[in-house]
Amino acid sequence: MASRAFILVEGNSRGNGLRYLQAARRLGLHPITLSTDPAQYDYLAAEGSEAIRVDTDNVDALIRECSQLRATHGIAGISGFARVDETVYATVGKLCRHFNLPGPNPASVERCSDKFTQRQLLAEAGVPMPAYRLAANGTDVESSAAEIGLPVIVKPAVGSGSCGVRLCRNVDELAEHTAYLLSGQHIWRSSPRILVEEFAQGPYYCAEIMGNEVMGITAADFGPPPHFVFREWTCPARLTDDEHERIADVSLSCLRALGLGWGPTCIEFRWTNRGPVVIEVNPRLGGTPDPQLVQLAYGVDLITEHVKLVIGEKWDLRRRHSHAAAARLLIADRDGTLDWVEGDSRAAAVPGVVEVKLYVEPKTPIVRKGDYRDWIGHVIAASPSLAQTEAILQCAVNLINWSITPFSALGEE
Repeated sequence: MASRAFILVEGNSRGNGLRYLQAARRLGLHPITLSTDPAQYDYLAAEGSEAIRVDTDNVDALIRECSQLRATHGIAGISGFARVDETVYATVGKLCRHFNLPGPNPASVERCSDKFTQRQLLAEAGVPMPAYRLAANGTDVESSAAEIGLPVIVKPAVGSGSCGVRLCRNVDELAEHTAYLLSGQHIWRSSPRILVEEFAQGPYYCAEIMGNEVMGITAADFGPPPHFVFREWTCPARLTDDEHERIADVSLSCLRALGLGWGPTCIEFRWTNRGPVVIEVNPRLGGTPDPQLVQLAYGVDLITEHVKLVIGEKWDLRRRHSHAAAARLLIADRDGTLDWVEGDSRAAAVPGVVEVKLYVEPKTPIVRKGDYRDWIGHVIAASPSLAQTEAILQCAVNLINWSITPFSALGEE
């Protein structure tokens, strides 16, 4: 019999997909990706990794495919990745239950993936959160914003990657964004439901959790409002022992309230004048660059340890060192055609730079969306001290330049 199969439902080109594939191979597994469109994940072909086209929205179709794979390969474990929503994680949980494999509780993941249901469960448990309302139409959004008080955050009740999330500072912005969400321009994978939330202001933090253990807390900055496009990450975050403990305590309260605690969880916070308030609980590992930063800071490879858990092996979450890691996301500054990018090789050669990755090729059309799709690359650095890491990162970023010609200058619509 061939080496045991490690099944990945969908993939992730910009994030952790390749890292999961490589981790599985290091553990002697045979990774197989099941996807509605495997061609969208460029690393699969580059790595010569097996992929099978199947409708990943159809659980029965996935069960049939996995049953065939089990007969020929044997299945060591099943995991997966988010798309524009996080229903994949619930599907993974259902597959694991069907095949009696370790995996997340699908009911807990589904409750968590619906942000309104998540808010309700956290509120019942007394977890500190921004005020919130659920809206189905423009009138509901307007009245909800009036009750909460402007400015407010308006976002889809189901989604990920900051897609469709916007800060609305006045009634005009509120009406504009509501019209955008309900006009058919935003892609809904479920019936349109809009969450209107109080704008919690303060430093942003993210707790990376494995099981019931907080493995690391990162800090992040965003690009300019009204969007929430991540610009820079730092691990560990600059926190006092008391602040770290308060975030950890609230994190564990979230796990209890939502029935989580198996495998990875990523919890986002704002530190307000009330202390840490929960912005969102994600029933999965954080995306790029969170796992890399935790590994560089503490020597714990969360992806490899997650794969071990999925295949029923004992994981090892012991920290091996304490360094400072940081990442800068490269963000397009205008719409247009990317003419060229240069300096990435020189940036990668800077001592202390761990990775420079570009997501787009020259001649690619750039149309900013106000979410993670605006990233054109990233730079990651690490050293024994935060000040040194920040200096290394800035030096590397300064070496990278690009040119974008606006569509209007090209005579394009």
